[in-house]
Amino acid sequence: VHARIVDRRRDFLHKLTTRLVRENQTIVIEDLTVRNMLKNRKLSRAIADASWSELRSMLEYKADWYGRELVVVDRWFPSSKLCSACGTLQGRMPLNVREWTCACGTTHDRDVNAAKNILAAGLAVAACGDGVRPQRSTPGGQSSVKQEVVPPPRSRAAAQPRG
Repeated sequence: VHARIVDRRRDFLHKLTTRLVRENQTIVIEDLTVRNMLKNRKLSRAIADASWSELRSMLEYKADWYGRELVVVDRWFPSSKLCSACGTLQGRMPLNVREWTCACGTTHDRDVNAAKNILAAGLAVAACGDGVRPQRSTPGGQSSVKQEVVPPPRSRAAAQPRG
């Protein structure tokens, strides 16, 4: 019985990942620490049944086979706390908050909002080649979301007059 369940799960994952890779040029996923998530007693069985690690590994090798791009968003990217409409970062948000309203007036479902933000961040990486991390103070750096043309710094030799 257990072998049959494993075979069905693996067959489903193969069909799902093949369909995703064939239908999309760029696939964006979030890097999750599945090992740490399995320590949660309430969620561990559901997470183990979902086979997230196997799903990711299948996506990785099938994306290579089909010549597609797989973008993995950093696990610390605040995807569920970032407003997908205005970009405002909300404060601390416990897991039991499933819906929230931003100061701009937009009401978000936590999971749908996270999916929108992960997709936007992944497409920004695909377009700009920038890494996806939470935006902290980036001295001299630009976020992939806000690309502006910055003139290169002048060297000391170019700044001093010759003579």
